Parts: sequence; C-alpha cells; structure tokens
Amino acid sequence: MSKQQIKQLIQNKVLNSALPSSDNTGSVLIETGIKGVQLFKVTQSMRCAPAVYEPCIVAIVNGAKEAILDGKHFVYDENQYMCCPMSMPVEAGTPTASPDNPLLGVIIYLDTKVMTELSIAMAASRVKKHTLNNAPQGLALAEWDTAFTSSLLRLLELVDKPVDMSVLGEGRLRELYYAVLKGEAGQAAQRAFGVGNEIARSINYLSSRLHEVVTIDDIAAKVGVSRAVLHRKFKEATTMSPIQFVKSMRLNTAAMKIAAGMNVSAAAMTVGYVSSSQFSREFKRMYGQSPKQWSQAKELPRELVEQAINQATNLRN
Repeated sequence: MSKQQIKQLIQNKVLNSALPSSDNTGSVLIETGIKGVQLFKVTQSMRCAPAVYEPCIVAIVNGAKEAILDGKHFVYDENQYMCCPMSMPVEAGTPTASPDNPLLGVIIYLDTKVMTELSIAMAASRVKKHTLNNAPQGLALAEWDTAFTSSLLRLLELVDKPVDMSVLGEGRLRELYYAVLKGEAGQAAQRAFGVGNEIARSINYLSSRLHEVVTIDDIAAKVGVSRAVLHRKFKEATTMSPIQFVKSMRLNTAAMKIAAGMNVSAAAMTVGYVSSSQFSREFKRMYGQSPKQWSQAKELPRELVEQAINQATNLRN
C-alpha cells in the first residue's frame, strides 16, 4: 500500500505543477522544497544518450528507465530503485515512456557529508554486515524493501507542508539514506562513502576538474594510494581506466551542454579541450556523430538537461 501512496503523491504533485517543457517532449522536473529531492515526468520515449549521473537514488513509480555504463545495461522500474553512489558517465534513456504511460519517479541526490557519517557509524556499530571485499559499483539496483518504501513515503508526505518540511525534512532524508545503506545497494553505497573510499574520492576530484589537466599521479597522491593500486581499483569500480573515465566524463558533459544549446566550441573548452578538431574526432568516435550532427539531432529534453547541469554544478559547489 505504501508504494501506491507514493505513486499517488507523485502523480498529484506532477499533475498540479506540470507545464509543457521548452522542447515539447512533455518532460518536467519539479522541485519539492526538500533539498536534493525532485519529482519528474517524461511522456516521450527517448533512446539512450550521454549523461552524467551525480550521486543519487532514482525511484520509479510508473514506467521504466534505462542506463548504460561502459556497455552494461541497467533497466529498472517500480520493482527496483537505482543507486549511483559516485559521479558516473552513462547513457540514459526512457524506452517505454508515452503520453498514455508516462515515466514517473523521484530523484534524491545524496549528501556526501551525511552519507559518510552514516556509513562510518554503521561500520563502527556493525549495523549491517555487508561483504566489502570488492570495489564499489558505479551503479547498483535494489529491491524496494519495507524500510526504503516506508522512509520514502514519510519523506514525500512532507511535500507542500512548509513547516513540517523545515522541522522534519533533514531527519527523514537521513532516514531514507540509512534505509539505502541497509538495503541491497548498501554495499556499493558504503564502499563509496565509508572507510576505503579512495575511488569515490578520486572520482569527485576528477569530476570537479574536467577543464584541467590531471594526471594519474596527481589523483593517486590526492587520495593517498600508489599509481598501480589506483589504476587497479579504478578499473574494478568503474570498468574503465582513470584516463578512459575522464574522457567519458568530458565528452558526456560536453554532449549535455551542446544538447542544452551551448556552442560546440564553447562546450569543448569548458571540459578542457583546446583543440576543436581533437574534440570532434573523439566525440564522433564515442557517439558515431559529429558534434554538429549531435546538436541538430536534439535527442535530449533540453529543459531537463539544463536543470541536470545546474544540479551537478550546485552539488560540486
């Protein structure tokens, strides 16, 4: 019953707030008033396209969403939520969305400070005995268990209640984080935010410096491991080498900016490319289209892209 209540809350808020987006896809992203918590609706099927996932939880209450990380497909719907504990370059799409069957859900961006506090506290208290021998997963899917469902409902019940939100919002968001850490995605999240989180920290370091020249030695020194250990753990965690990861993050970020209307040359410069020809070559090799062809395709809902870029910027700042 709780999941149905969550769906009803999201539907009511989306229907009351939805306005056609600027690109006529019917896609909307709605602020709830709770920091880092947004509701969304998508009414048009979109093939997977470059995106950058920031640390977040995505819970679907209607329809399905797809993400591709280095060739591996993740398709999730109302039966599983997605946990992305680290910034990741992915391709994302909405394969089944339509006006009659819209994609509906909620995205909760993860507060690094709170997630770290909870992860360390849980490790010290042995609240949940996860096997933490493997490096963290870039993306993880988890069943909607009772703890997650009830905590999400309690959080969304605060929407449109300013006083309750002000008094209870942080506590209920913390409760949801705790439910995620105890659930099926808990291993990935605890490894990203708890002790031994060198790869998550290195990804955060890289993600905030896409416009700079950063070497593997720089990253290794920043997180306190050797070059060889960093390379091995990075590959285990993301399936990519640090160099491949940086290239994917730069190209995906540039693709999003171009889709949002930015000039191709300007987009290339913002992610550290000084040569337009090199950027065009690598872009076409990655996506099979030149940056100009990509800008004309307009595959992504522009309004959502712009808000995603702004959200990512705010989180890093």
